[in-house]
Amino acid sequence: MNNPAPAIFPPNDIGDARPTNQAVLDWVHEIATLTEPENIFWCDGSDRENEFLIAESLKQNVLIKLNQEKIPHSYLHRSDPNDVARVEQFTFVCTPTKEEVGPTNNWSEPKQTYAKLRGLLKGAMRGRTMFVIPYMMGPADSPLSKIG
Repeated sequence: MNNPAPAIFPPNDIGDARPTNQAVLDWVHEIATLTEPENIFWCDGSDRENEFLIAESLKQNVLIKLNQEKIPHSYLHRSDPNDVARVEQFTFVCTPTKEEVGPTNNWSEPKQTYAKLRGLLKGAMRGRTMFVIPYMMGPADSPLSKIG
């Protein structure tokens, strides 16, 4: 079976933007130990990183360059049909009590679900690159924003 996302190997100065937050480093180490990626790419959002990732995606035929005269810096990316469908019978909301999930959601006990997922994820990243992408959900000055 072909690996749908083979590992990439960037130049030494790209993909190494490790944070200083020890909790983040510990969590990434825990997940990497579980999933066993070939390497870890720490994203920083730089122009150089963007250029490298676009070039790598073009090389792997993940992106298709569109007409750069009409629409510069534009690319086509198609999702894998096997990767986008939400299968409701396998979608669960894991809360302490079943009543919290609402009438149309499937519920699963969190500890059992985490144990099952750990089994399913063991070695799932072998031969692949794990991307660590910082993000912020919401405005920077909002107390409701989440950072991950």
